[in-house]
Amino acid sequence: MAGRGALRPVPTVDGAGRRPVGLRGWRSRPWGLVLGAAAAAVLALTAVEVRSTTGGEQEDAAKSPSSPSSPAPSATASSTAPPARPTARGRLKKDDTGDGHESASPRGGERRGDASASASPKKGGSSGGGSGGGGDDKPGSGTPLTISTRSHVWENGCGHRYLIDRPPSQVAPPPVEQDAAAWASAHGAVHGGTTIVETTVKGRSESAVVLQALHVRVVGRRAPLSWSSFAMDNGCGGSLTPRAFSVNLDAARPLAVPTDGNDAGEPIPAVRFPYRVSDTDPEVLLVNARTSGCDCSWYLELDWTSGDREGTIRIDDHGAPFRTSSVRGRPEYGYQFEEQVWRRND
Repeated sequence: MAGRGALRPVPTVDGAGRRPVGLRGWRSRPWGLVLGAAAAAVLALTAVEVRSTTGGEQEDAAKSPSSPSSPAPSATASSTAPPARPTARGRLKKDDTGDGHESASPRGGERRGDASASASPKKGGSSGGGSGGGGDDKPGSGTPLTISTRSHVWENGCGHRYLIDRPPSQVAPPPVEQDAAAWASAHGAVHGGTTIVETTVKGRSESAVVLQALHVRVVGRRAPLSWSSFAMDNGCGGSLTPRAFSVNLDAARPLAVPTDGNDAGEPIPAVRFPYRVSDTDPEVLLVNARTSGCDCSWYLELDWTSGDREGTIRIDDHGAPFRTSSVRGRPEYGYQFEEQVWRRND
């Protein structure tokens, strides 16, 4: 007999004659335990997947900021960083300025600051041919000649006339030939009847340059000026007549015609083309251009060759054409040094 506090034995069958399912029943069916564990694992994995795709951000936000395993809140990061822009290559590249912004990378991977450095000007262009304003007809090749030009040259060093639009009382005494350019400029004077141009041509090296021809280009013809003529010589003269080229500006096609010179009775042969010049063998071209019927603007062109190169140099009055006007029928004045006054010549 068992006492009052003794445990009752577990019945082995129920009232319907069936054995109740208990711990011994599960142990007798191990496959049931396995199926239950598998179902629990599937449910756990599903919960993790749902958390990672839909509820991850909410769960992370709910975590304590002091937790070492908690990542930085995505909302804060998105509020401080600007949205990224795609580059020309479809990739993101950090801007070189270091401001933390994402920017489009130029094509080819170059930085935007390199564009101006690569756009350097091209070298080249035509080089000038001399002090007379001439230029080479082959751009960038240079000219093997140097020239220097004087247009206020007087015949025999003293014979010349200028046309001036002033009364004689307002004209200064005639200068010496060396000061003629400044004197003429101060009075607004124009060459009267004749312009003598002296051009010194010299090579840049020992290699010979052949001067082939000299051309005259008249670029303007007008009625002669109605100004008074002032003579610079007042009767002076000399025994030297240099060789020169004579040009008739009134001709339909003016030509530079070689003329002989004279030195105290000894003839000086005229300069005839072609001939050679170099740095040690220069040549002086003296052109005597005259008119009796126009106010003419003109310049010269000098053709040259050197080896397989050729070109043309323009000879002018420092970039402007020379100007010569007829003195025919105009009052002419000569300076009286004793009286220091201009007197009209009969």
